[in-house]
Amino acid sequence: MKKSILILGIILSAFLSCKEEGKKGQENDESTENRVKEVSNFGGLALYTVRDAMGEDAKATLKKVAEAGYKNIEAASYADGKFYSMSPEDFKSYVNELGLIPISTHQGGVTLDNADSMMADVKAAGFEYFVIPVPPMGMFEFNREKRTMNMKGTAAELVKILDTLGEKANAAGLKLLYHNHDFEFKESKNGLVIIDYLLENCNPEFVDFQMDLYWVTKAGADPVAYFKKYPGRFKMWHVKDMDEQGRFAPVGKGTVDFSRILAQKEVSGMKYYMVEQDITFDGLDPLEAIKISHEGLKEIGFE
Repeated sequence: MKKSILILGIILSAFLSCKEEGKKGQENDESTENRVKEVSNFGGLALYTVRDAMGEDAKATLKKVAEAGYKNIEAASYADGKFYSMSPEDFKSYVNELGLIPISTHQGGVTLDNADSMMADVKAAGFEYFVIPVPPMGMFEFNREKRTMNMKGTAAELVKILDTLGEKANAAGLKLLYHNHDFEFKESKNGLVIIDYLLENCNPEFVDFQMDLYWVTKAGADPVAYFKKYPGRFKMWHVKDMDEQGRFAPVGKGTVDFSRILAQKEVSGMKYYMVEQDITFDGLDPLEAIKISHEGLKEIGFE
C-alpha cells in the first residue's frame, strides 16, 4: 500500500512539474512574441494622412495603422473634448490596446481662453507634445484658389501667443511645438523670415519646433542648415517626401534626401518623427501609401 502511494506521489509530482514547465514555456513564448512586436513596429504616423478613413471608422483605421508597422501616432482631430469621437481616456485605452503610443497632437483650434481645458484633455489622452499646426487664433490665411498660405498680424504677436501657450503647456505637463509650412521660410518685403524670428525670440524653455521636411524643401530652404544654426530646437519631424512635380509622395519615392537629413538628427534634437502625406495621387489609397512609406523608412535607416 505504501509503495503504491509512493509511486502515485512520484507520478503526480512529475505531472505538476511538466504542467508548470509548460506554463513557463507559454509565458516565454508570449514574452518573445511581444518583444518581436516591439522590434518590428517602429516610427510614427501623423493620422492626418488617413483622416478620411479615421472619420469613417477610427478604431478600425487605428488597427490598420498598427498592422502597417507603426508604433507612434500623432492625432489631428479634436472636437467637443474628444479625439476622433472618443473621450481622452477611451482614446488612450484603445490605442494602448493596439500597441500604439500617442506622442503628439495638432491642436489648431487652441486659443488663450480654451487652452487650459484643451491641454487637460491632451494630457488625459496620453500625449506628450501639444503642437500648434499653423498660426492660431485667426492669424493663419489660406487662399484656396491659389493654394497659398500666409500669416495675418506680426511675428512678434505670434511669439507672444506661443510663449503664453508654451507656459500653459508646461504647467499641464506637456511640451509645446510649432509646426511650419513653407511661408515661414520665405523672406518678406522688409527682410523678415518668420521662422528665424520665432526661433530667435520664442522662449526655448517653453517653445520648440516640429519641422515639416517637405515644406522646408518646398520653400527652397535647407533643413540641415537650420539644424546647425538652431541646434536642438527641432524635437520632432514630419517625414514627408516630394515627387518631381512638387507633389506629396510616399517616403522614399520622392526627391527629398532623407539620408542626409537623418545623419543630423542629433544636431536637430529630434526625439520623434511622424510620416505624413497630406494628399495621395494617381489613385493611391492613403492606407496603402502609409505601408509604402513604412518600407521607405526601413530602407533609409529610420528606427
